[in-house]
Amino acid sequence: MPQKHFGILETEALMNSPADTSHEIATGLSVQEAQACILDRITPLETEETGLAQALGRALAEEVLANRDLPPCDVSAMDGYAARAADLDSAPITLQIVEDIKAGDTPRFSLQPGQCARIMTGAPLPSGADTVVRVEDTRLLENDRVEFLVPAKPATDIRLRAENMRKGDIVLRAGEEITPAAVGVLATVKRAKIKVTRKPRVAILSNGDELEALNEPLDPRKIPDSNSYALMAQVQALGIEPVLLGIACDKPDELAGFLERGLEHDVLLISGGTSVGDHDHVRPTLTTLGVTMHFWRVEMRPGHPMAFGTTKHAFVFCLPGNPVSSMVCFEQFVLPALRRLMGHRRLFRRTIPVRLAQAVKSRQNRVEFVRATLSRDASGAYMATPAASQSSGDILSMTRADALIVAPSGRNDLATGEIAQAQLLETAIWQHTPDTEKYC
Repeated sequence: MPQKHFGILETEALMNSPADTSHEIATGLSVQEAQACILDRITPLETEETGLAQALGRALAEEVLANRDLPPCDVSAMDGYAARAADLDSAPITLQIVEDIKAGDTPRFSLQPGQCARIMTGAPLPSGADTVVRVEDTRLLENDRVEFLVPAKPATDIRLRAENMRKGDIVLRAGEEITPAAVGVLATVKRAKIKVTRKPRVAILSNGDELEALNEPLDPRKIPDSNSYALMAQVQALGIEPVLLGIACDKPDELAGFLERGLEHDVLLISGGTSVGDHDHVRPTLTTLGVTMHFWRVEMRPGHPMAFGTTKHAFVFCLPGNPVSSMVCFEQFVLPALRRLMGHRRLFRRTIPVRLAQAVKSRQNRVEFVRATLSRDASGAYMATPAASQSSGDILSMTRADALIVAPSGRNDLATGEIAQAQLLETAIWQHTPDTEKYC
């Protein structure tokens, strides 16, 4: 679509035109109401085929069936000896080795009383065998004989036919995320190509005369455009490569051109320009371009001046200009929307209960998302320590945060030691020590 340029008369008409009155724009929604407003309007995108090597992180758009029994027959789970359990009741006892069986071999003999077979892990059991004894529980003798030092019950150390998957069974369902383990399953059932949901095309635009682009000389009077790149990285973390549209100045004609280009994508993320100042032109310009706005302002902090709109083909998220507010709004609203567009069933970040290492202040009418670091107490339970700075402009505090403590509205301050819910961030996936050494 060619870019449309607005002249002076068109610009004046744009700014003086009445707002869309076909519906009322909701204001002051709760976080849950805003999330529902967004997700109720979103369905997964169309499907496409991809190769197994490119499938990681995508959402399956079809059921995947097992194409074989696995294991295909009863196999040994240990290196040892296949035998008849009845022969070992009086252990220690000596049996005759009649063959060696490796993984991939076909057994040649059926075991008779007094006989056994040397067998490797994954090798098929010979007919007549009903147990496997580990090498460590035997003693090899001369003339292909072996002494069994312990008795064994039937089915010991045997992986039974089809215990992992049975031909025709559903092994992966539509909507499941393709994890490394799922890639292994797909390879097991010989699926070199699979059907997945298409990734959304995402555009990112920053708005404001005060912004300084990454490649511009340093100007102490301006603010670096960190939002475009933080949002870019949040989108990339979902496996999507967004398009950066740049910075639109606070001029309606220039802004309209940028917005038109952005609306050619499935999702447009706009940072800044959604407040109520005389030079905040984003919302009226979007309305003139045919975007139906559904809500403006959410009762949360940070992130209050958040707006959402749609066209027939695009979803528009107007995010606050403060960098932390922008990132937090992405976590609460954009991330679940993108994951639904991608066909995923799990849309939200995981939350965990935490004990507060310090008190948390909260407001009566807004949910507070409080940046915090996580640690463990003596019992192993998670402790959350609020960041010293909760300024919505302090993006450095986000780099050190593991989670967002959710301080509910309608509450007084949360006290030290109180249990609260914390929403994990990307950084919370990793930790300094394994925390398993005490068990290993």
